Amino acid sequence: MNQTDVPPVLVTGATGRVGRLVVGQLLDAGVPVRALTRRSGAAVTLPAKAEMFTGDLTVPESLDPALSGAGAVFLVWTAPPRTAEAVVERLATHVRRVVFLSSPHRTPHPFFRQPNPMAVLHAGIERLIAATGLESTTLRPGMYASNSLAWWAPAIRAGEVVRWPYGAAETAPVDDRDIAAVAARTICHDGYAGGDYVLTGPESLTQAAQVDAIGDALGRRIPFEEMTPDEFRSLWEGAAPSSAVDMLLAAWGAAVGQPAYVSTAVADILGTPPRTLRQWATDHATAFTKDS
Repeated sequence: MNQTDVPPVLVTGATGRVGRLVVGQLLDAGVPVRALTRRSGAAVTLPAKAEMFTGDLTVPESLDPALSGAGAVFLVWTAPPRTAEAVVERLATHVRRVVFLSSPHRTPHPFFRQPNPMAVLHAGIERLIAATGLESTTLRPGMYASNSLAWWAPAIRAGEVVRWPYGAAETAPVDDRDIAAVAARTICHDGYAGGDYVLTGPESLTQAAQVDAIGDALGRRIPFEEMTPDEFRSLWEGAAPSSAVDMLLAAWGAAVGQPAYVSTAVADILGTPPRTLRQWATDHATAFTKDS
């Protein structure tokens, strides 16, 4: 593919855990990439082939240089909702296609049906995009495998017991790399306009079993101990918004006693099965060791 014949793709949230992977996937496919960051210094971790732009979703006009001449946008919303309408209007003025990283708030499973401020935000942006007539694709990842880095890696690195609420709650963690690969394919190839895809891993696992899978990847047993919801709230007080903590607790509580929602979207789009949590943990084993 000759990069001069392909309009560049603007990737918002380019330094985030999915955005940076999308940048790499697109560059590997020979697609020119514009990486949007709020701070110019944050771009140094991205591939040199990516063209860097500084812009802020809360200042819609700041996006114009990055959008001018672009063909598509990978949209990760990382701002309050007040400027969403103006940003989406700008996208519709400049580009033909948008792939939006949303959430599975439409999925008929109790885990995804709990009150969730982020789901409300995502639903509003989806309505704005739909009203523009843009070629759009909506990606709805479930639980991210990489959440375990923030949740459990500190205790695992320290050789401590992993204490967590609702150990029996089942989810189907999806590998961030699979999310990015789906995003890149739906951006680069026709046939996905109007698509709405829930992305999950291949298996339903309790949270306790997920810790076991990480232990298997590390070659040692990791002890797991149940904690109460109130203990969890105290643990995360000041470290995460209380609304997010309450949302997680409600979702896990609703998921106890039934298998997680598992979709085939990753395999359907990529032609290969999604990675298992154990595969993800094996590939990220150093993040769980003392020396990482």
